[in-house]
Amino acid sequence: MWMTPKRNRMEVDESRVFRPEWTQRYLVVEPPEGNGAQCLVCRRLIVATRERDVRRHYEAEHEYYDRYVAEGERTALVERLRHGDVPVVAQLTQEERAARAGLGITRLLALRGRGWGEGDFVYQCLEVMLREVLPEHVGVLESIDLTPEVTGQRLLNINRNLRSQLFSQARDFKAYSLALDDQAFVAYENYLLVFLRGVGHDLEVHEELLTIVNLTHHFSVGALMAAILEALQTAGLSLQRMVGLTTTHTLRMIGENSGLVSYMREKAVSPNCWNVIHYSGFLHLELLSSYDVDVNQIINTLSEWIVLIKTRGVRRPEFQALLAESESEHGERVNGRCLNNWLRKGKTLKLIFSLRKEIEAFLVSIGATTVHFTDKQWLCDFGFLVDIMNHLRELSEQLRVTKVFAAAAFDHICTFEVKLNLLQRHIEEKNLTHFAAFREVVDELKRHLKGDQKIFDPDRYQVVICRLLKEFERHFKDLRYIKKDLELFANPFNFKAEYAPISVRVELTKLQANTNLWNEYRVKELGQFYAGLSAESYPIIKGVACKVASLFDSNQICEKAFSYLTQNQHTLSRPLTDEHLQALFRIATTEMEPHWDDLMRGRNEPNP
Repeated sequence: MWMTPKRNRMEVDESRVFRPEWTQRYLVVEPPEGNGAQCLVCRRLIVATRERDVRRHYEAEHEYYDRYVAEGERTALVERLRHGDVPVVAQLTQEERAARAGLGITRLLALRGRGWGEGDFVYQCLEVMLREVLPEHVGVLESIDLTPEVTGQRLLNINRNLRSQLFSQARDFKAYSLALDDQAFVAYENYLLVFLRGVGHDLEVHEELLTIVNLTHHFSVGALMAAILEALQTAGLSLQRMVGLTTTHTLRMIGENSGLVSYMREKAVSPNCWNVIHYSGFLHLELLSSYDVDVNQIINTLSEWIVLIKTRGVRRPEFQALLAESESEHGERVNGRCLNNWLRKGKTLKLIFSLRKEIEAFLVSIGATTVHFTDKQWLCDFGFLVDIMNHLRELSEQLRVTKVFAAAAFDHICTFEVKLNLLQRHIEEKNLTHFAAFREVVDELKRHLKGDQKIFDPDRYQVVICRLLKEFERHFKDLRYIKKDLELFANPFNFKAEYAPISVRVELTKLQANTNLWNEYRVKELGQFYAGLSAESYPIIKGVACKVASLFDSNQICEKAFSYLTQNQHTLSRPLTDEHLQALFRIATTEMEPHWDDLMRGRNEPNP
């Protein structure tokens, strides 16, 4: 196992890094004090100057200046702004303001998971408020159309605008990876969510929803493959630029001969690129791993208890924290699959375990069976499951941290595998130091049983940990194949040249001898360091950096989509077209801002 060595860092604010090309692109300059970026239009200081922060300010406040597109016009505009001559921005007409307000309300309804049929209700609320507070302005509502038909069409227009931005970015991607999630949906139909992570020449990472595929209509792997290839072609992405695939570990995805991954890797084979790197443990780590460690169908029993509590114990004060947690996760009403997924989280299991005495008393009071509380084996299995899932929760939270690159994420995986080996040895020795819930159960049983009775069988739990360890080794084996590339990317100055691939040794030696680059490496973020590295002087190292940076380093975007679905399951369970559903998920997961001016200008154009 290898670990990425920690480098000595002289921490410098990201705001100190300013790129000259941003002046024409985003109309900002580096302020005299050298911190952040100063907008030439509104003179506001943008403190954090990652490119996305500067771009967001520009798109949100000054998108009007996109009409100065020609190189000469743009240069002249910058010079005028430098001298304080700000072009007069045409004021929006009342019709344009109404259109923009309608678009903003539509987006807000989508973000909150509300149906666009609720636009009429929003209109009524605004009307009541204005009538009471600003009666002279009630008339402005007449030009804002929030009927379901118009709101639904606005939703599609926002989706097309965002998708157009994504396709424009995708044309410049040097490398990209896909994440395929077929386990997110808990509604009446199942869908495959396809997420894209791309890296451009400046090593800025973009993670967005590429498409969704209806698994009811694309049941076979061949049909799924065709739908994904069509989405890639539409985005202008060739398979030769695909570096990685992140999936769930269902048979549909990783079946040895008939899984989607096998088909994708076969299609993506190219003499000029890596073999596609596949790993299947990032997505829904707790959910899918729970099936390997739930040795006594504990979750099914807990599900029955929760249903009883929700129907007959909702007013009991001891269960309010549990019910509040459930409601915050998926609302007051919940379907069976959503409840099952929630119970497979380490945090939930730990909370239920802490309430086991109260649950037993509640079951007795309503005349339900309590046989499990006298079953020694079941109690031990429950405690063990709580502890293992808590360890998996900690790993899942580490993998939720984004923008750390795959090298750091793989470190967490390797560390967890070492931890599993340690836990296996501890179980063999009946050492429950790292099994808090299990130890608590064992101590309780010892007090109630005779001293010479055997409390638990270590072999039973060793087998579970061993199985989990093998699954991790299988899911992340491709990352082990490229561990030298990951280590080279993370620590180019500490990596021994003789261990590097022959093709990169000359560049690596030249890089390590460059004092200026070493100083930059010490003070910059890793992505910023590689962004500033000359592609002419270090083409191979820069190419490796683009490929590694394009690998998914977290499950954050998938978790964001999963959270959106579980919290709005009833809205999303209504009959929706695939296009409307895709629009909702794109708006909920994107980091891009819609181009409102383009949307307003095209509001009367025919739909594509």
